[in-house]
Amino acid sequence: MDVLVVGAGPAGLALATRLAQAGAGRVEVLEREQHAGGMPYHLHHGGFGRPPRPWLDGPAYARRWVRDAVDAGAAVRTGVTATGWAGPLCLETTGPAGLERITARAVVLATGARERPRSARLVPGSRPQGVMTTGELLRSVHQHALPVGRRAVVVGAEPVARHAAAVLRGSGTAVAAMLTEHPYAAAVPGVPLLTRTTVTELRGRGRLTGLAIRHRDGRTGLLGCDTVVFTGDWIPDHELARRGGVPLDPGTRGPRVDASFRTEAPGVFAVGNALHGIERAATAAREGAAAAAPVLAHLEGAPWPQPGPALEVRAPLLWVTPNRITGTAGRPLLLRSGAPLTAPVVTATQDGRTLWRRRLAGPASPSRSLRVPPRWTVRADRTGGPVVLTLG
Repeated sequence: MDVLVVGAGPAGLALATRLAQAGAGRVEVLEREQHAGGMPYHLHHGGFGRPPRPWLDGPAYARRWVRDAVDAGAAVRTGVTATGWAGPLCLETTGPAGLERITARAVVLATGARERPRSARLVPGSRPQGVMTTGELLRSVHQHALPVGRRAVVVGAEPVARHAAAVLRGSGTAVAAMLTEHPYAAAVPGVPLLTRTTVTELRGRGRLTGLAIRHRDGRTGLLGCDTVVFTGDWIPDHELARRGGVPLDPGTRGPRVDASFRTEAPGVFAVGNALHGIERAATAAREGAAAAAPVLAHLEGAPWPQPGPALEVRAPLLWVTPNRITGTAGRPLLLRSGAPLTAPVVTATQDGRTLWRRRLAGPASPSRSLRVPPRWTVRADRTGGPVVLTLG
């Protein structure tokens, strides 16, 4: 095997398409689910396409990427899970054909991101039925046509939360409220929006009966519902990377990479939402396509660089990617803020020296990444300390 891509979402499929078109040799994509395409496969709304078909829905968008990859000469196998590593570039897998060991010249982690479940969010209370994430909701409704409940509360107010509310309504479930800990959010017509509010307890035996909530000013209350959908709070699906000893970034909680998508494990790359919280499908696909050039360079014998200085962030910033400097960055840096700010100023410093400072034109939002131009990274001392990014 020349290139083994783990994950058949937009990033993995876009990368496989480019590599196969460029004659990279044998390129194979593994997908643990029964359908390739990643998250878009479960999103039945429009908006995934470009002219002349801007309202292409998620399943059609996913099928298009699969078709492009296969037509280019890549192999796409579904129902195959990478369970661990048998060597630096050898993966252990299980699937319909049984257990396999697959060795490649390059391994690309395109495993995507997942929402943290209720247990990881440390929400106390009982363990009743009716508690789910957006992904579980989408699979229940679109894939298995299962009933959800009669009355639901959506936790979160990002775009994915508004989509969850629409799916609930479309399935016949009333949405009692949406709540978020943030001070501002876009409301869904006809659905009460509670800001600065958190869930303090789940109530119910057997089936959920309600949520205890607390407002930031100290007020408390109880919302009656038989279903709650926890949305957002995305983290990279990093289990395979962790099992392989691939160093993770403490901010993104995904593999630490440079601007060429190279991890600190030689021959192992990472792309798409495996690197950060969830981004648009088009962003993930662009990252996958951009990773083709460095993967090809590796196959042609380009040396693997030594890790350069780390890129770190300070509050209110949550993460930055790429998060290592090994050369002049050729793509924008993505930053995510944990708080909304209008026209924020980004500052980059290293060892007390200011490398770059600029006021950004747009606002910072917890649900949208900021793009920072990369040229200033050439000023960083490759033997110096971490480069720290702040937002003010």
